[in-house]
Amino acid sequence: MALTPVLTAHWDEADSFTLAGYRRHGGYDMVEKVLSAPPDDLITVVKDSGLRGRGGAGFPTGLKWSFVPQGDGKAHYIVINADESEPGACKDIPLMLANPHALVEGCVLAAHAIRASHAFIYIRGEVVHAVRRVRAAVAEAYAAGFVGQNILGTGIGVEIVVHAGAGAYICGEETALLDSLEGRRGQPRLKPPFPAVAGLYACPTVVNNVETIANIPTIARNGAAWLRTMGTEKSPGFKLFSVSGHVERPGVYEAALGTTMRELLEYAGGVRSGHELKFWIPGGSSVPMLMPEHLDIPMTYEDMQGAGTMLGTATAMVFDETTSVVKAISRWMHFYKHESCGKCTPCREGTFWLEQMLERFERGHADLDDIAKVDEICRQMFGRNFCALGDAAATPYAPALKHFRDEFVAGTHTAADDLFDPVAATIFAAAAVGSGGAS
Repeated sequence: MALTPVLTAHWDEADSFTLAGYRRHGGYDMVEKVLSAPPDDLITVVKDSGLRGRGGAGFPTGLKWSFVPQGDGKAHYIVINADESEPGACKDIPLMLANPHALVEGCVLAAHAIRASHAFIYIRGEVVHAVRRVRAAVAEAYAAGFVGQNILGTGIGVEIVVHAGAGAYICGEETALLDSLEGRRGQPRLKPPFPAVAGLYACPTVVNNVETIANIPTIARNGAAWLRTMGTEKSPGFKLFSVSGHVERPGVYEAALGTTMRELLEYAGGVRSGHELKFWIPGGSSVPMLMPEHLDIPMTYEDMQGAGTMLGTATAMVFDETTSVVKAISRWMHFYKHESCGKCTPCREGTFWLEQMLERFERGHADLDDIAKVDEICRQMFGRNFCALGDAAATPYAPALKHFRDEFVAGTHTAADDLFDPVAATIFAAAAVGSGGAS
């Protein structure tokens, strides 16, 4: 399946991130037309296009917008989740660097659709270059009259605020992001109520991913039927796939949903020379791993689910035979333990104990019984937390154990090892020599 450059079509141009570079290819051409039409018209187009959220969950975007109550007398807000921090995920940050005006224009159009006068772009503050690039794009849009009050004489006003987060993985969860945006510690909220009813400042709020919103201008320009010419019936359109790990050409590849990992591997130059594929992960470290025999499964939301995993952010990681599965799982667990906000006991305590136990496997100090203990801890964590971080931490172990149990067994010591104490043996040998070696 061929690449489908849309969002990435002009990334190779030196001024792709500027207003002039964006406008040269039709940028902002739809703003006046969309803002002059009833807001529900855009919601209908997005619904009909079948656009699904590109942040990992894959929820239908138009349907999500339609949940926002109308005529409630409250302020409405749209919030862009640009806190990309999943291990292996790298597609929103390149998008913001190379094509930030697609995000800005998408914010204006989406805000109009849900009757919002304010949009907030929440960017991971550690990625300073992305924060600066988006702020510069917003400033250009303000100066040109595409953002602000009475945009292009339509009577519609949209203000955009770029907010730099402090750098916490938990703030990628939409309600924790909202708490952080309000100035509080980023911790997930109990749902319901959902953000569409009581989100930012207790007002109706839509939280969308960067890539999702960046799709809106092209859908508004080309129509719902255009998006459905790509992808599949249940997963229409194109997607930014990032491929990283043990490949020759890691990078971001834009292709239609339904592309296989084998095709993406070809674009990425294949597994690095002299090595062979051991396993791969389709959507960041929080989704179950797949094996070489799964390379020809279409990369869609439904097909990945059918294979026992998730498409997630479609940021695939590739691992060759030099990778220790135990070490990989242990490193991910260290990340989840560090990034847990501590609000939920299963996540807070579970990630702590899982990290300790996986380190025992890594060092060869585990017991055979620990294999079942780790599995039980994962089961106790899954589905018992306010947000998906605890679930993400509990997810990698079971498929790793299924495919690579021998590596975990190799990290255990035997009963004979228990009986042999090297320190005691040294002392005994010295004593034996001192007494003439009598037995």
